[in-house]
Amino acid sequence: MLEGFGSGAPAEVLVGLDAPDDAAVYAWDGERALISSVDFFTPIVDDPYTFGAIAAANSLSDIYAMGGRPLFALNIVAFPADELDSSVLGAILRGGRDKAAEAGVPIIGGHSIDDREPKYGMAVIGAAPSNEILRKGEGRVGDHLVVTKAIGTGVIATGIKRETAPPEAEDAAVDSMLRLNAAALQRVRAHDPGAVTDVTGFGLLGHLHDMAKMSGLAATVESASVPLLTGARDLAAAGCVPGGTRRNLEFVEPFVRWPGGLDETDRVLLCDAQTSGGLLVSVAASASADLVAELIAEGHPAATVGGLIEGEPGTIEVR
Repeated sequence: MLEGFGSGAPAEVLVGLDAPDDAAVYAWDGERALISSVDFFTPIVDDPYTFGAIAAANSLSDIYAMGGRPLFALNIVAFPADELDSSVLGAILRGGRDKAAEAGVPIIGGHSIDDREPKYGMAVIGAAPSNEILRKGEGRVGDHLVVTKAIGTGVIATGIKRETAPPEAEDAAVDSMLRLNAAALQRVRAHDPGAVTDVTGFGLLGHLHDMAKMSGLAATVESASVPLLTGARDLAAAGCVPGGTRRNLEFVEPFVRWPGGLDETDRVLLCDAQTSGGLLVSVAASASADLVAELIAEGHPAATVGGLIEGEPGTIEVR
């Protein structure tokens, strides 16, 4: 649908629609670049304050994935003013404000519309030195793949909606979604990363496909090494699978080679649509163990989950 939309962009557009990444990047001057992203969605948890905070963390994530520092944000709100009390909207906005404040980001405007279903998110502007922008297509042969958060928010959120998720699973998912990627980015930067992206709606394998394809490489994934949130496997096995996750699984089939013994639950989890997920990073093999150890020491459930290899670009071998 976007074919041709990136043509004719001025030279100041460093990252746009011609080679899409996690955010748009525009040259501010000879040394600095602006990073811009927008994201919003419907409630993923029942508590409006927590929903607002998760939506804010998710909106900020793309700026971190590009190696930037978020500068300010604008609220995006859809709300059924005649059906829900205004106190609900107030709680959503406070959650977003407080999470943005944790990131040192002022919210300085926004826009709202009347809609039957609540939606909330932010347009975020960030910045970084032009030569420090991180791209998803800069992986190197032999790089190890590191994730900074556990997987499973999609199936757990579905369990929450169906009232089948145990409290410990809900708590684990909420804690993960509320965690900003700012601290993880600082650790990643210190280890000369190649490709960087965040794991969100397309799931781990969907985002890895993009990373590998844009890097001109193939990838491997060690299924048993992928960290999972508490309760995610049981909920996936019980059929708590969101529609987005099933679409992800269907999408990756043409370019993923599955091992014979991997059951449907494992395939689902590797494709689970994440909200406010962690970073997926390629780093030199010699650096991955130190990076993971540093992240774990700071409370991130990080792990090395695979690598980038020579092969048909975008293909993934799951082991």
